[in-house]
Amino acid sequence: MTAADIFRSGQWTDFFLLVGTGAVTLTGLVFVAMSLNVKAIAIGATHRYRAINTLAGLALVFMRCALVVMGAQNHRSVGAELFIVSGISVTIFVKGYRKAIRMGDGLKTSRIIGGSAVHLVEMTGAALFFLGHLAGLYIAAIAIVTNTCYMISAAWLLVIGTSEQKK
Repeated sequence: MTAADIFRSGQWTDFFLLVGTGAVTLTGLVFVAMSLNVKAIAIGATHRYRAINTLAGLALVFMRCALVVMGAQNHRSVGAELFIVSGISVTIFVKGYRKAIRMGDGLKTSRIIGGSAVHLVEMTGAALFFLGHLAGLYIAAIAIVTNTCYMISAAWLLVIGTSEQKK
């Protein structure tokens, strides 16, 4: 298979539509959950940055999926889109959690390491795909799904943490 034809959008449309729809739906649910707990989220750095990272992260998963399903793209454009948007996502993620850790609000470094690793795997997959390796798209896709699950767990920690503060 030549590099010019490794991205067959029709084979990936359903996957990216499913993941993107899930991400945008979860974004709305997290937004509603946050609006019910605004005071508790605003008080603690961990909750504040977890909320920012979860909302931004899910919105950026949606963005990646939306960009991939645009028409007339090849492996280079898709690889570049995934790499750039994942880079934006990891930057927001690391910056927020570094601030929360610096404020000493009880955040565990394992969360920042795990989330950063998932982003870096996605970026590696995107770079490989950009360079013409189809396996890179599979790596990036698995990382996107893993990242979404990671953000669901962050949203759960946000809800649990704010409900514990209310007690």
